[in-house]
Amino acid sequence: MATEPPAETTEEPGSGCTDDLAFDVFARDCPSRDALKHVTDRWGSLTLDALLDETFRFNELRRRVEGVSEKMLAQTLHALERDGLVHREAQQTNPPRVDYALTPLGDQVARQLRMLIDLVEDRMPQVLQARERYDARHAAR
Repeated sequence: MATEPPAETTEEPGSGCTDDLAFDVFARDCPSRDALKHVTDRWGSLTLDALLDETFRFNELRRRVEGVSEKMLAQTLHALERDGLVHREAQQTNPPRVDYALTPLGDQVARQLRMLIDLVEDRMPQVLQARERYDARHAAR
């Protein structure tokens, strides 16, 4: 009995996405899901937004993004650098100096993110009112 060869796939090796769908954040193994996570998690979005304004050294950036730990900022910068959004430039000085800046791709992403951040900040009075209404309804139960 002859068996049919496996169906040909258009999937890129290791991508988790098919050519039919290009990149699809809804696909479990698609790498776009990780990139989106790096951009939209709390520290990623704040880091990208801060770098939109200027280049920072590590500790300057840590002070700008209040509340982030040294470890979390290092992990965030590493992920954003790996995704091609942040450029790390180490200068051979004494003491050593490392600057972080957005790449052209990072600038594009951060500009879109800035619009979302501005929208959220502008609409906070409505958000706070909605929270109060929600809390009042649920406290009565």
